[in-house]
Amino acid sequence: MSGADAPDILAAYDAVRSDKDETNWLIISYASAVGDKLKLSETGTGGLSELADKLDPSQAQYAYARVEYANDTESKRVKFVLIVWIGESTKVMRKARVSIESGAVKKVLGHHSIQVDARDKSDLDEKDIVVRLRKAGGADYNGGRG
Repeated sequence: MSGADAPDILAAYDAVRSDKDETNWLIISYASAVGDKLKLSETGTGGLSELADKLDPSQAQYAYARVEYANDTESKRVKFVLIVWIGESTKVMRKARVSIESGAVKKVLGHHSIQVDARDKSDLDEKDIVVRLRKAGGADYNGGRG
């Protein structure tokens, strides 16, 4: 077992999903350079930009984030994003195994509107992600303007 369902990971996931907790992202990393054992690396309250700064370009990691955005002047939406991060300097064998091992993570972090496969921090631009979330949500009260 990968450890994706470890109690600390599940607690962090619940915190990100909770309306009563300020935590809005988590990062799961591999515990060592070899093997499939996962661990909770970090959580935070600073949104996607803070999360992106914490991702390691030499690692494959998984992240889960709460994204809030306004649909119009009257309403706000909350959506969740699963991020599969494969940093530019990640070793080849680890890259190859992510597609297999990510299944366990997706089962645990199951409630998300979109998945973002990111290789570079620019792949995590909040404006681009909100556009994707609006499209995935079906209702776009912003007239297609993103």
